[in-house]
Amino acid sequence: MRRRTRRARRATRTAGVLALILGGAGVTHFLRPRGYDRIVPDALPPRTTTLASGVAELGIAAGLLVPATRRGAGWAAAALFLAVFPANLKMAGDLLDSPRSSRTARLVAVLRLPLQAPLVAWGVRVARHAPRR
Repeated sequence: MRRRTRRARRATRTAGVLALILGGAGVTHFLRPRGYDRIVPDALPPRTTTLASGVAELGIAAGLLVPATRRGAGWAAAALFLAVFPANLKMAGDLLDSPRSSRTARLVAVLRLPLQAPLVAWGVRVARHAPRR
């Protein structure tokens, strides 16, 4: 198998996995919005922001599945992962400040912050390896 063909198949597979993750997250914004509402930064309207980010995740997931829109959707995924970082910061801060939060919840929230960087890189990688149309 040619190297380019293997790379294209791997790029399609990784775009599909990212679409699955984003699609699953998008659905949870509608099934369990209160958890997301709580981590929306104070300057934004919670429910509107939760629903808009869920729509964005679902739209990006759909775009990742279509080769003709994959490049743009990959860039959009990277931008989305950057855009939700303030919510992750707020969640970590809220958990660290709360005497009711468990040590495990605090640890997970803090460790989650640096994981945004690989997610952004994943979106960029999908965009760069998407077929040019």
